[in-house]
Amino acid sequence: MLKDSEIFAGFSEDEYEAAMSHISAGTRSYRKGQLIFTAGDVTDRLGVVISGSVSVEASDMAGNVTLLGLVDGDGYFAETYALLGAPMMVDVRANTDCRVHFLRVRGVNFPGTWGMKLTRNLLTMTARKNLHLSERSFINAAKTIRRKVMSYLNAVSLRENSRDFTIPFDRQQLADYLNTDRSALSKELCRMRDEGLLTFRKNHFALHV
Repeated sequence: MLKDSEIFAGFSEDEYEAAMSHISAGTRSYRKGQLIFTAGDVTDRLGVVISGSVSVEASDMAGNVTLLGLVDGDGYFAETYALLGAPMMVDVRANTDCRVHFLRVRGVNFPGTWGMKLTRNLLTMTARKNLHLSERSFINAAKTIRRKVMSYLNAVSLRENSRDFTIPFDRQQLADYLNTDRSALSKELCRMRDEGLLTFRKNHFALHV
């Protein structure tokens, strides 16, 4: 439910209804692979994923794609671009068939207590996204595939407070996220498994170090 998303954390039912009357911009459905936003777009709306998932991607002039993240149920995207009105530097694409509700957050008055809560929540969301981007920078600063893999899996393990967890990426998406080749990644994962560092099945991992 949209009301359960982070942007409306701490809202009463009346505050939620008042906010929606001001900022709701409707729900749209997308087919897998369909573009939602394209690099260069300017928007005043952030998106909240109601069902399915979307991918956030960066492409270079040669057409190489780097996966920056996946956003699924009640997750959000494009909030910084919507708030600032800056041209988007990424593409946002439907990773699966999905439904997205859009909220206008620029050029809209946020009155009363719900306005203060919304501003606080948007600040928290933006700060959390900045932490995620910093984490990804540390991971991709590693010099080898093994170090990238271990940095990423250790970060997920810390977030989940478990050595046994499921990641949101399939193998190709993980390779894109780590900015490496899928075949080389698969070979390195098999070597790490054979050395007893970890076990995995599809996107479920268990760390043994």
